[in-house]
Parts: sequence; C-alpha cells; structure tokens
Amino acid sequence: MARRPTIVDVAKHAGVSKSTVSLVLQDSDTVKDTTRLAVRKSMAAIGYVYNRSAATLRSASSGLIGLVINDVRNPFFTEFAASLQMSLAEQGYATVIANTDESPKLQARTIASLIEHGVSGLIISPAYGCEKETICALQTAAVPTIQVFRRLNEDCSLFPFIAPDYELGSVLATKELIETGCRRIAFLGGLEGRPVTRERMSGYLSVLRKNKIDPIILTGQATRQFGRSAAIELTSRNPSVDGILCFNDLVALGVLASCAEHGPRVGHDIRVVGFDDIEDCRDSFPSLTSVSCNIPEFAETAAKSMLDWMNDGKIPDPIARLSVSLIRRASSAR
Repeated sequence: MARRPTIVDVAKHAGVSKSTVSLVLQDSDTVKDTTRLAVRKSMAAIGYVYNRSAATLRSASSGLIGLVINDVRNPFFTEFAASLQMSLAEQGYATVIANTDESPKLQARTIASLIEHGVSGLIISPAYGCEKETICALQTAAVPTIQVFRRLNEDCSLFPFIAPDYELGSVLATKELIETGCRRIAFLGGLEGRPVTRERMSGYLSVLRKNKIDPIILTGQATRQFGRSAAIELTSRNPSVDGILCFNDLVALGVLASCAEHGPRVGHDIRVVGFDDIEDCRDSFPSLTSVSCNIPEFAETAAKSMLDWMNDGKIPDPIARLSVSLIRRASSAR
C-alpha cells in the first residue's frame, strides 16, 4: 500500500519550504497569492488531504509530552524516563511514558495513539525496524519530535537527535584498560550493524589501532544473559584476554557473574568496564567501572530542548552530543 503524501512531499513538489506549506494550510495572509496557488495545485496533484480536525487537536496546548522508550525495563532507560519526567514536571508538563519493547510495529501504534490523544511533543528512543513507516507517521503529525540515544536514520534535520558522546566514552574506557596493563582487550555485546553499536565500538577500535593491538569482538544481545555466556566463550577461546569493554552495563554485570562462578578473577586476572553507569554498578561485586552518560543532566537538556521548541519555536540543532565521564571502581583496579 502506498503511503499517504505528507506536507514534506507537497513542499518538494511545489518547490517551497515545509513552513510555507504549513502557513498555506493555516490560511495565513503572509503567503503570496501566487505561492498559495502553487501549493494548492501541488496538493491536488499528489493527492494530499489535510486533516484539519487532527491538526487542531495537535496544536492545542495539552501540556502532555509523549516519551516513547524502546526498552523501559533496562535500568538505564528507566533512570532517564524518571529524570525526564521530573524535569518536565518542574515546568508544569505531564509525561506519558510508553514502552515499545523493541517492536517497531508497537512503536508505530504507540506514536499514533499519543498523537491522537493530543500530545504537544514527542521524545523517542526508537526501536529499530520499519523506520520509514515511523518517519512518515511523525512527518504527517507535525508534532515537535526529538530522538534520544538512537536515531531512525542519518538525516536528523526533521527530528533532532541528542545522544551521549559514545565514541569518547569508549575511548576513555579502552584507555583505562590499557593504562591498567591490559594488552588483550575484547569488546562484548551490541547487535552487529546497529549504529549505536558502531559508535560505542568506534573509540575502542581507534585506541587499539594507535597502540597496535588487535581487536577481539563478540557481538550479541545487550543483556546479562549474553554477558554470562559470552564471558565463558571468550575466555575459553582466548584465555590470554585480560581486559573487556562491554557494550553496556547489563552485559558487563553478566560477565562479572560468570567470572565469579568460573573465573578468571575480575580486578586481578582480568579487568572489566561497562557503559551507562546504572545503579547496579555500585552494588555489584566487584563494583563495576563504567562510562557515565550523566543521565540527570542529559534528561534536563532533552526537556529544555523540547520546551524551547514548543514554546519559543527554537528548533534544536540536528545533532547534539553530550559529555560522558569514566567512573572508576574495583573491576578495573590498577
């Protein structure tokens, strides 16, 4: 089934900007008659139908922000959701939190439902898959939308993208392992081919190249279960491995659990670094060194960016990378 034309399609056909099409749809008298006529002709030519009642609902100041999360059961995203909700509440806005459980189809239905209920803006950490369908739905809705942590595609001009500086994080983590004496360093976790996996791996690869160390990579689900099984596989195939950088803390906590049962000793025979710095890092044994994404600050930035866009028309930069830091603990003991 062919997708419904959007105002972006109208703008391209008429050779004008998206904002000009919006002004025509609003019957604004700031648009020249010739331009208005050209836009109307393009609408007719490509079969664009304007849903005025839906647009009126969306434009209402509902005070609701939709937060769509790919996996709210992951403590990292739970902390972000809680921090964002508190930041928005301080400014008088309520947050509707939805979990898509990594399902692109559920994501599309969830976004459509939130738009129907009149959210004033959307903040999404998207599930992968069916990206075109999700992008089309968001374009048609014309609701301010910010992507966080992940992005639907490389073009962020329509839906700005805010994320931690993943590359710097993996640089800091890999340097930490090298400075503690590690020379056989592996990267565990993250699904192969995913942009976020490539970014979290990129600093690791660049630091190894500079130090003339060969990479050892074992990709997979970003879960504790994968971490447990991958640690056994890794140490049996590569017994000389003395350092591990994990895609996230869940994988790293799985590695710690496996090493506690089967060896080697973390912090002595092998050193482990995670990524995200969830609360469990402080309570694990040994405590887990991790790259902190400074989630409270990150959530505050995302909330401010959304409210500035909604209230003042200040569209965020297409891409923003926020600072990260390394939190040293016993798992990478020097």
